[in-house]
Amino acid sequence: MSSSLTQPPETRQLSLVEKASILTETLPWLETYAGKIVVIKYGGNAMIDDDLKRAFAQDIVFMKRCGVHPVVVHGGGPQISTMLTRLGIASEFRGGLRVTSPEAMEVVRMVLVGQVGRDLVGLINTHSTVAVGLSGEDGGLFTAQRRGTTVDGEEVDLGLVGDVISVRTEAVAGLIRSGSVPVVASIAPDANGVVHNVNADTAAAALAVALKADRLVVLTDVAGLYRDWPASSEVITELSASELRGLMPELQSGMVPKMEACLRAVEGGLSRATVVDGRVPHALLLEIFTNVGIGTMVTQDGLIRLGSRVFSRDQGIPPHEYANGDYGPAAVEPPQGARP
Repeated sequence: MSSSLTQPPETRQLSLVEKASILTETLPWLETYAGKIVVIKYGGNAMIDDDLKRAFAQDIVFMKRCGVHPVVVHGGGPQISTMLTRLGIASEFRGGLRVTSPEAMEVVRMVLVGQVGRDLVGLINTHSTVAVGLSGEDGGLFTAQRRGTTVDGEEVDLGLVGDVISVRTEAVAGLIRSGSVPVVASIAPDANGVVHNVNADTAAAALAVALKADRLVVLTDVAGLYRDWPASSEVITELSASELRGLMPELQSGMVPKMEACLRAVEGGLSRATVVDGRVPHALLLEIFTNVGIGTMVTQDGLIRLGSRVFSRDQGIPPHEYANGDYGPAAVEPPQGARP
């Protein structure tokens, strides 16, 4: 039988030291996020791979037990596509958004509320942490307005696809106060009560702004925003809102809603929003609670990144912030003499 106790003493000691180092590394981040709201958009492989689903649920429970208030907003693209195919209902994407007929909308509603949301709530609740599922229809949470998109310079009718134009936070705030984890499905009625399919990235951004959340984290199926895709797989670890705004017209359609959500979040008052690779087990904990951070962080203009925290570019990063060791490639270089 193989275990850490059967390893040579020197190897076992190193392993224990490494584990202790990881635990102590989380301390500054625990202090940073205690009592704060973090909105997470749950999507991609993290919601279809069983191991990744369990890892994500564990991350949410860990955050809650550490005093953080996670709020999950989910879509369900793969599950919706599977059900539409099974029912023989045509579906296509234009500009990164699903064209949604009234017939398809019924399937979207059924899958998001009755399948995806219930599955995630069940996984979280197995850890004795109370999660409660709701949608944008509940408690007047979201009001949507129909939207289209532009593809190759032409306006495209997306059907029952909406943007969130107003948010009432009472239902979500009440769940947070009660100690529960809100799990929100991204559908929303318009002013006339007609339910629309709302992109989960943009819904998460709207909710994060309305809740005055500390940050937004968007899980996706890529390592982040690539600097020169497909010529290079180098990931941009940090960019300002102004820099992202300039890049938006050049982005691949699949990344547009995600980066648009990050831009909306920081323009709406959040200091930063991050796109992370949901294919990495426990990606959420790595981004929130480690020095390195992963993915692409979008910051308000005038801020710089250190791990998962941000500081004023004018004031610089306090030297003592480097006391915990290597912050990895996502961190800017410390000022002269700052590192102990």
